Amino acid sequence: MNSAHDLGGRHGFGPIAPEAENSEPVFHEDWERKALALVLAAGSLGQWNLDESRYSRESQHPVDYLRQSYYENWLSGLEKLLVEKGLVTEEELSCGRAFSKAEEELQKRLLQPEKVYSTIEKGGSTQMESDEPPEFNIGDRVRAKNRHPLTHTREPGYSRGREGIIEAHYGAHVMPDQNALGNRIGEHLYCVRFDAGELWGKDTPSKHLVFIDLWESYLEPA
Repeated sequence: MNSAHDLGGRHGFGPIAPEAENSEPVFHEDWERKALALVLAAGSLGQWNLDESRYSRESQHPVDYLRQSYYENWLSGLEKLLVEKGLVTEEELSCGRAFSKAEEELQKRLLQPEKVYSTIEKGGSTQMESDEPPEFNIGDRVRAKNRHPLTHTREPGYSRGREGIIEAHYGAHVMPDQNALGNRIGEHLYCVRFDAGELWGKDTPSKHLVFIDLWESYLEPA
């Protein structure tokens, strides 16, 4: 979807001023640590997937998304999912108290303290099998489709309609647009190399190359 989360290449938001990596803390406030823990613990209940979680954050009102900090957006997305999936009510959220017990199946999936580290280290692969051969080969010239889906996508707005070269093929991976809708299907994934001038226009002073991972349905022959 086109919303405030996809800011790449847009004017008027000021420069990015990242903190030096060797001095940046993992968390700036203690509540951020707790917010991350809540999101990971709730995710272990198995009621949504990674792309549904991303979509819940992206689908906020743009004003809310921009005025909130990174982990505030994570919490907003979590609250939205908890209510949509029927795990809590709006009343429970507003007062901070639970009025009903979780179902027995959910109780079994609760992330126990002793399993936190092993669960995080294990992670989950997005690679899948595909019966379809890849449509593109390394070195092919392709164009990112100028598409504007109303739901979640991993195709950056600034890449749409731009031409690049297939740099690598990663095999088939979970297709995020469909995964956000609850459909787990595999699709070929590529690394596409773009010239900075192709993305940002002929007046850009940069001579850099930009590498973007794009799924097959995002691409067409140039």
